[in-house]
Parts: sequence; structure tokens; C-alpha cells
Amino acid sequence: MDQPSLLDEINRLAERERELRHEEGTRTLSAEEHAEMKSIEVHLDQCWDALRQVRARREYGLPADDVKVRPADVVEHYQQ
Repeated sequence: MDQPSLLDEINRLAERERELRHEEGTRTLSAEEHAEMKSIEVHLDQCWDALRQVRARREYGLPADDVKVRPADVVEHYQQ
């Protein structure tokens, strides 16, 4: 994925997450909506990770077009 595509995906996912969080403030979310929110959180983490990879590769003059989205179990266990 390229940087513009990643940013578009991040924005799309973040907007949907905001919608769900707003809904969660007004009513109880269904099991499907909770699962969707968890999926969005993981996918956002993957997108942010890929975007960091793209930016780092560009900074060091490496091709950024071969960046791969890392598996969820990898990005979800990063130490902050």
C-alpha cells in the first residue's frame, strides 16, 4: 500500500470507530458491533504500522512499494 491509500484507510476506519463509540455512548452495542470495533482497532494498528514502515523506508532511500501489512498478532504485541 502507498501512503495516500494508507491514510485514506486510516481515515475511513477512524470515522467508523468514532461512529461506533458515539453509538456506544447512547445505547448498548450489539455483539456484532463490538466485534466490528475490535476488528477496526486491530486494522488501524496494522495501517499505522504499515504507514510507519513506508515513511521509514522513504527516509532511508529504500523503495516503499514493497511494504507489507504485518499480521495482527505481530502489531498487537508491540511494546509501547
